[in-house]
Amino acid sequence: MSQHASLRVGGKIRKKRNVMKRFERLNVLRAEGRIAEDKVYGLPKTKPIN
Repeated sequence: MSQHASLRVGGKIRKKRNVMKRFERLNVLRAEGRIAEDKVYGLPKTKPIN
């Protein structure tokens, strides 16, 4: 039995995500100095990483 085309991975261009995970947002905001080190609630919005 063959594998469905939507389940195959590797070798193909991956789709760009349009949202960041929470830890990615925290890292970006801390690197830019936009939030304190201990703040984790009420985060400002960020642009996605390309």
